[in-house]
Amino acid sequence: MNVRAPSSVLFVCSENALRSPMAEAMVKYAYGDRVYVDSVGVRKGELDLLAVAVMQEIGIDISAHRAKSLDELLDTSFDLIVTLSPEAHHQALEWSRTRAADVVYWPTYDPSATEGNREARLAAYRDVRDSTRALIADLFAGLKVRG
Repeated sequence: MNVRAPSSVLFVCSENALRSPMAEAMVKYAYGDRVYVDSVGVRKGELDLLAVAVMQEIGIDISAHRAKSLDELLDTSFDLIVTLSPEAHHQALEWSRTRAADVVYWPTYDPSATEGNREARLAAYRDVRDSTRALIADLFAGLKVRG
């Protein structure tokens, strides 16, 4: 079966502070303007500095990201909405009732809940980054990575 990659994707998490900005940035980095991508949260949070650090490790700078909520979204036409938390999934299903977008849930651990020293916490963020990157690669399997 040949499934076409979406041309526009919205990533939604709880606060648009780490999971959805990381996903948005990885899609932009890998596929450039061939995919329209945005990210929002159910509500706005503050950008997580450990997310910034683990993204810098792979050459992607998200330090300029400014969180926004679903209510602040200007462009509402997406082929696919990817939710990264149960709360986001519920909200996206409600929000998308009158829109022609598919909604999928990628259960994604919130690494900010990880306890321990900095290295233990960074390891959790790396796990989320890497598992999200693998899901993105699967989603866009037919689309060549820019480079």
